[in-house]
Amino acid sequence: MTRTSDSAAATTPRTGALRGGDRSTRADRRIGRRDLTEWRTPAGRRLASQHREVAKRVGARRALIGTLAVGGSVLAAATAGAAYIYDGVTDRDGIGRLDRPALEKAKALRSPVVNGAAATIAHVFGPIAMPLLTVSAAVAFGVRDRRANPVTLIVAAGAGSLAMTLIGKKLIARNRPPQHEAIPPFEKSPSFPSGHTLNTTTILGVLAYLVALRQEKNGPQVAVISGAAAAAVTVGLSRVLLGAHWFTDVAVGWVTGTGWLSLIITSHRLYLSAQDDAEIAE
Repeated sequence: MTRTSDSAAATTPRTGALRGGDRSTRADRRIGRRDLTEWRTPAGRRLASQHREVAKRVGARRALIGTLAVGGSVLAAATAGAAYIYDGVTDRDGIGRLDRPALEKAKALRSPVVNGAAATIAHVFGPIAMPLLTVSAAVAFGVRDRRANPVTLIVAAGAGSLAMTLIGKKLIARNRPPQHEAIPPFEKSPSFPSGHTLNTTTILGVLAYLVALRQEKNGPQVAVISGAAAAAVTVGLSRVLLGAHWFTDVAVGWVTGTGWLSLIITSHRLYLSAQDDAEIAE
């Protein structure tokens, strides 16, 4: 069933009439058969109800921004706490149960071709290309949709992942693997967490989510989401192969990035749910 027929069949929302203009339609509210405005657990329904009350007072868009700000602050605090715990169980030289064996396996896999591919990945998803991708995607979605909420999600993804990367590096100041075990060019910033991994997980995850919402069939949705997940995994593993990071730096990047991505998607789902209420202004 296409997204068009789903949209036509759902012209009567649960809590009010969908409004036109820059309001989302049912066509961009589904991942697979799942309507993202439906909350299946009591906790989810309570959260949506509370968010709706806030949105009635301040508007749907301001409620979205507020939710992202609160969620980002909580995750940043959790990142700081996790960093201190991490620092207490892992020494600064990265000699741990996972790190040293992972680096040795990475060194065994190296070859001119593999090294070149990993270096290319580092450049494509690096500190220059990813901000450019973020800005370009925000502009593209803003122009295409003529709505602010996709831009808000993309900017939140980039700003939040950058903030969490900086927090982790400042608190831990962990040494990278020794240069004689790494492939140049060598990086000078602290090792924990892997910024490449965290940023790729979050930013590509949000872009895949937004693109998937605009697909009418499940196949393209699966392809886009799978591609983003594969890219995040590949980027992380390439950082270990290059000797730019310890494996646990990358693992924390995956976990933290996934956590921030989940918060962004949840915030957007709350925003979509609030749009069903005719009493709530944009």
